[in-house]
Amino acid sequence: MSTQNPENVVIVGGGIAGSMTAAYLKAAFRERISVTLVEDEPGSAAAENDETTLGDIRSFFDFLGLEEEDWMPACDATYKLAVRFQDWNRPEQHFYLPFEDTREVAGFPLTEWWLHNGPSGRFDRDCFVAAWLCDAGRSPRQLDGSAAGGLGGASAGPDGAPAGWGGAAGPYGYHFEAGALARYLTGYAVGRGVRYLADEVLEVRLDARGWIEHVVTKEHGEIHGDLFVDCTGDRGLLLHKALKVPYLSYQDTLPNDSVVTLRVPTRMKARGIPPYTTVAARGSGWIWTIPLFSRIGTGYVYAREYCTPEEAERTLRESVGPEAAGVEAVHAPLLVGRSLRAWQHNCVAVGAPGGRVEPLEATGASFVHHALEQLVRHFPAADWHPKLRDSYNASVSRVMDGAREFLTLHYHGAARDHTQYWRDAKTRPVPDALAERIARWRVRPPGAELVPPYHQGLPPHAYACLLLGTGAIPLRPSTAITLVDDTAARREFAAVRDEAQGLVGTLPTPYEYITQMSLMSG
Repeated sequence: MSTQNPENVVIVGGGIAGSMTAAYLKAAFRERISVTLVEDEPGSAAAENDETTLGDIRSFFDFLGLEEEDWMPACDATYKLAVRFQDWNRPEQHFYLPFEDTREVAGFPLTEWWLHNGPSGRFDRDCFVAAWLCDAGRSPRQLDGSAAGGLGGASAGPDGAPAGWGGAAGPYGYHFEAGALARYLTGYAVGRGVRYLADEVLEVRLDARGWIEHVVTKEHGEIHGDLFVDCTGDRGLLLHKALKVPYLSYQDTLPNDSVVTLRVPTRMKARGIPPYTTVAARGSGWIWTIPLFSRIGTGYVYAREYCTPEEAERTLRESVGPEAAGVEAVHAPLLVGRSLRAWQHNCVAVGAPGGRVEPLEATGASFVHHALEQLVRHFPAADWHPKLRDSYNASVSRVMDGAREFLTLHYHGAARDHTQYWRDAKTRPVPDALAERIARWRVRPPGAELVPPYHQGLPPHAYACLLLGTGAIPLRPSTAITLVDDTAARREFAAVRDEAQGLVGTLPTPYEYITQMSLMSG
């Protein structure tokens, strides 16, 4: 290992984590560092599940200088305005958790005004334009490429006039084929000077201090570096196997331990591309549906304590319908938890070796992005000051533990109780900090000041929307709202409705917009 500033970075492992890391570090430091990407299981990216993101991932592509037309057509990508929760409260009921900012009136979020005098039984449609666009199947952009104004949220002044709610680009995420994006980003990185090696890592060798000195590969021999980044997935080849860093399981509060997936070819032009990810509650877990441009990706996340793999696959196929006939199902274990330390000595874990939770809120790519932001901010100097390492570890751990709390709330807060799985969900342990927050939320609904600040990519209103939609934890408005004139709030509800109806009438469908984007980019 060099005694100079770390200039030689070796990334072990490909896929989304490895390719994002290579592209991001090269965009950040350009020629000031050398980056080698060793894809120790070539082709592993193709085996990754289809990916769905939170709204914050747009800043990752902005950092790389990539426009949507640069990468979306190459990755079968589509838009995501929200998460649609199906059957978490009662059968045939759904609600959306949008990425759109929440509007405020007199200092209170519109979701809290809805508890007091909502115009209808649908908080999502009363409070968010995005819910209307999701129901109608609309793109967040006009055919000329301009953003749909109004998705950025609004704050009404004392007279009820909305402040700054038109014209800004509305927040949204993406769906994409994980393997395709990994290949695209690897090409981006190689084009900017990253050395790419498709090779099997046979051994990780440590120096006398226990730091990584080099990895030994089958075809290229020894690969030396100053800083090593572990992107080897659940194997944790560097951090866990070589450096013996312990792993902290989350499965006491998040019991799902298995997943079965299908990639279903579909005529999306006829079917339509929903601008949202669907997560549908089922008897022993939940099913995701990710609409890509040419097909859908779907999977059942479940707990084997309540369901066999055969039962899970049957449930998933029944959910898809006839289109699933003949499609190969892929079964896999699901490990949820985090490393005790994501940075140990001269090794930093990015992606699953650092930690992962269920894909219920699509945190995978956001966690990678957050880890890379923090790595750049804490990049070590020649002295490898431990304060940088400790600060990085604290930041990553807070985000992971925060995601655990939020996902636990999905199960604890769901009114659904028709199977033993869902009844047990109400009695499983709840993290102490979450239990304390739930007690506060029963008195006053969660606003931005009443939720944890360490939830990477989640909008501030995520807790309020989840509790309003899942229904098991009763909420009531603040006393002040019942005493304040609600004229401005009623105007804001009307503004949401009017603006949404206007956009539904003018915006194209996602299929129409992405087809045009593909033609122009081609």
